[in-house]
Amino acid sequence: MMRTLLCFGDSNTHGTPPIMTRGETYRRFGVDTRWPRVTASILTDWEVAEEGLPGRTAQFSDPVMGAHMDGREGLKIALQSHGPIDALTIMLGTNDTKTRFGATPEKITAGIAGLLDIAMSLEMQARHGGFRILVICPPPVLEQGPIRSEFSGAREVSLQLPGLYAALAQAREVEFLDAGSVIEVSPVDGIHFEAEAHRRLGAAVAEAVARL
Repeated sequence: MMRTLLCFGDSNTHGTPPIMTRGETYRRFGVDTRWPRVTASILTDWEVAEEGLPGRTAQFSDPVMGAHMDGREGLKIALQSHGPIDALTIMLGTNDTKTRFGATPEKITAGIAGLLDIAMSLEMQARHGGFRILVICPPPVLEQGPIRSEFSGAREVSLQLPGLYAALAQAREVEFLDAGSVIEVSPVDGIHFEAEAHRRLGAAVAEAVARL
C-alpha cells in the first residue's frame, strides 16, 4: 500500500536554484533534481506531495512578500488540501533570519514549535488517522551574493538553530534531521541549494523517513 509524505517548506523545498542577480526571472529545478522528488525516487512505496513556497517563514507575515508567507496558515491549508498523509517534513527558518524580522534563534525555534502545535493537534491528527513528523533544520546561511543585504546578521542566528531545533524535536517526540550535517548552501547567493545538494538532502530525508 502506498503511503504519503507531505514536504512543507520554503524555496529550498520548492526547488529554487541559487539566485545570480536580483530581480531575475522565475526558475525552478526539474523533477529529477528537487530534493522531495529525489526522496520519492528512493522511497518507491511513498507518494510525495511538494508544498514549498518561496519566501515562506515559520511565523511571520512578510511586509514585502505578503501575509501568505506566514507558514502557520500555509500548513493548515496544506494539511487540509492533502490527505490522508502518513508523514510530514517541515524545513523552515531560513527566511525567518532575514534582517527585517529581527528574530532571535529562540524566536525562530518558537515558530517551528507553533507549526508542530498545528500538525500535532487532535484535529489534524484525527483528520489523517495519525502521522509522523520530521523536523529538518536548514543549513546555516552565508551573508554573500546578490541578496546578502536581506540577511545581514543572519549567519550568526542560523548557526544556533540546529541545537535549538534538536531540543525542540526531542521535547515534542518527533524526528530531527540537521540538513547542515549533510549539505551546505550555495556560495552563489548564500541561501539556496545547488543541484548536488538537493540530491544529497533527498537521500538523507529518504533514510530518515524510512525510520519513522
